[in-house]
Amino acid sequence: MAKERSERRDRGDRKEAEKVDSEFIDKLVAINRVAKVVKGGKRFGFAALVVVGDQKGRVGFGHGKAREVPEAVRKATEGAKRALIRVPLREGRTLHHDVDGRWGAGKVTLRTAPPGTGIIAGGPMRAVFESVGMHDVVAKSKGSSNPYNMVRATFDALKKQTSPRSVANRRGKKVSEVLRRSGDAAAIAD
Repeated sequence: MAKERSERRDRGDRKEAEKVDSEFIDKLVAINRVAKVVKGGKRFGFAALVVVGDQKGRVGFGHGKAREVPEAVRKATEGAKRALIRVPLREGRTLHHDVDGRWGAGKVTLRTAPPGTGIIAGGPMRAVFESVGMHDVVAKSKGSSNPYNMVRATFDALKKQTSPRSVANRRGKKVSEVLRRSGDAAAIAD
């Protein structure tokens, strides 16, 4: 009985065990099937776009190409884990300030939101926000709806995000002085 259970765990739950073992969650954003025309016909390949995050402020994305979908997803996940960025979150749930991002023809606007708003965003951006651990955000995508451009534009915006603590360190002041000047004394420095 125990042997049967362990075999079942080895066969069916490899991916789930991998997700539990590592601190990261991964979200498959897009799969694209491409064809190469060769002498004997068409040779198909797959490209995958994956977003990986720890839901505590770290997030990354990667893309992988292979002849089969699982291999493409694995390559994309490995690439995403190598390209993690840290995003400062206010109270662990939203952004510190509104920000715009751009990549190619993809443009996004990210806005802070009060508690209980939830994630108001389209598909590829929603995957990024869920992976980073954001609970309240309003996002708008303008321009290209290509998932690659939307994800890269979202990452461009998140890289511009600064916390009151980093601004205070850069200016050589205390966090309370920075917050007092901006008029947002209720914000917590994360």
